[in-house]
Parts: sequence; C-alpha cells; structure tokens
Amino acid sequence: MADATEMSARSAGGTAPAALQRAFDSDIFYSFRNSPITMLAAVVTLLGFVGAIFAPWLATQNPFDLRTLNLMDASLPPAWVEGGEAKYLFGTDNQGRDVFSTILYGSRISLLVGVGSVLLALVLGVGLGLLSGYAGGSIDAFIMRVADVQLSFPAILIALLIDGITRAILPREAHDAAAVYVLILSIGASGWVQYARTVRGSTMVEKNKEYVQAARVIGRHPFAIMLRHVLPNVMGPVLVIATIHLAVAIITEATLSFLGVGVPPTQPSLGTLIRIGNNFLFSGEWWITVFPGAALVIMVLAVNLLGDWLRDALNPKLR
Repeated sequence: MADATEMSARSAGGTAPAALQRAFDSDIFYSFRNSPITMLAAVVTLLGFVGAIFAPWLATQNPFDLRTLNLMDASLPPAWVEGGEAKYLFGTDNQGRDVFSTILYGSRISLLVGVGSVLLALVLGVGLGLLSGYAGGSIDAFIMRVADVQLSFPAILIALLIDGITRAILPREAHDAAAVYVLILSIGASGWVQYARTVRGSTMVEKNKEYVQAARVIGRHPFAIMLRHVLPNVMGPVLVIATIHLAVAIITEATLSFLGVGVPPTQPSLGTLIRIGNNFLFSGEWWITVFPGAALVIMVLAVNLLGDWLRDALNPKLR
C-alpha cells in the first residue's frame, strides 16, 4: 500500500516537468528559439507590457499629477542634448512633464484599450462565427450579410460612427469617465468580422466530422457541441488573428486619440501625446512627439512580428 502511494506521488510530481519538457520539445517552441527576430519581438513586447503595468513604480514622476509638475522645467531637451537634465531622459513637454513618464503612462491606456477591444471582438466574432457556421440557413445568411456590409467600410470609420453614437447617448458629464470603455466598444465592434468569417469556415468543416456526428447521436445539445467539441478545434487561427488585431487596435486607438475623439487630455494615450507634441514640432521641440511616436511604432512592430511568427508556426504546411 505504501509502495503504491509513493509511486502515485512520484507520477503526480513528474507530470508537470514532463508537460514542460513536451512544451520545450514542441515544433512551436523550436521555431521560436530558432528565430532571433521573434525572440527580440517577444522581449520588446514583454518590456512594453511590464513598463505599462508598473508605470507608477518605473516613472520618475506622475505626469498627470499637477502637484509634481514644475513649469520651470518646461520644454527641456533630452538629457544628451545641450541644456537637458539627467533626470529627464527624453526631455520634458511644455508643461514640465517628463516625456519618458508620459510614455509609460500613455502606454497603459493604449494597451488597455488594445487588449480590451481584442477580447471584445474575439468573443463577439467567435460566438457569431460558431453560430453562423453550425446553424447555417437564414441565420448564416443574415450574419454574413451584416459582415459583408461592415467590410465595405474602413474600420476607422466604423469606430468613429460607434464612438459618435455612444457619446451622443451618454450625458456630457460622463464622456471623460466613459472614454476608455467607449473606445473599447467602438474598436472591438469594428473588428469582429475577421474572427466570425474565419471561425465560420472552420466550423463548417468540423461539424461534418465523425466526432460531431457522434455527439449528435448521443443527444448532446447543439450549444454544448459547439462549445465543448467544435470550439477547441477552431481556435488555432483565432489566436493568430487576435495577435495581429492587437497591433491594429493599438493603431486605431492612437488614430482616434490623434483626431481628438479618444481619451481626454487628463489621461492621454500615446496617440494623444503625439497630437499634443505635433503642435510643437516646428518650434524645435521635436522630442515631445518623436519619442511617443517611436514607442508606438516599436510596440506595434513587435506585436506584428509575433503575429507573423505565430501564423507560420501554427501552419502545418510549413513544418
């Protein structure tokens, strides 16, 4: 009895290392560690998320707390330029805010909106795609015609339309407090079509396979079949779309904020910082807009590179 208990404990303790070893030996991890560009993109993406999450501890000041600002430090150039100060690595803006700190705090809004809108679009698109592909008939026709109509308009226009309608419904005093949620809703609602069309195509293939027919024979409910059997087998392409869509969502949020319909100036994102700095670009204070713009480009490029790698790594024809 004691020997059986000891063998059971050993097998339970060895399960996690064995699973970890299988993950390290998988084709995906092999592709990852043999691609220096992908590893660099993963490090940059991780640093971006860490910097955004821990901004209150990494930033030299809270750039949106008026008590920490000093107008005597306004418009200082970067530290390596004549006239700059070491404590302001990327210089300061016209209000004396540290540009490096504003980038960290601005990244929090950009990533929050990006991740939130991707999750919303994923849930909406995957749900409608499953329903459309599995049910077929008039339900499939209606959902796909709505998707076709939405695809005929640029995503930024759809986001602007939803943003405008939502702001018109909400009372004026609630605009600033709900700005982030409105952005997530508008960007997420404008990006569900790609998920729905991809999941619909995969569902139409999976629903005719033997395991789905067996589940029907034993009397499983259609929603249970979709969630428990079909959904896990159609999520591969969805992960790739979600990774690439994250970069698109961040760019869309920056575009909306640059146009002045994003978050309020009291909690600006990278797009708002670029718009504010653009007013001082021709006066020689280039660092106010160049560094937030560079941070946005680097972040989006890193996420896109990860998405490209994931697309190739999950493609069985390239293995």
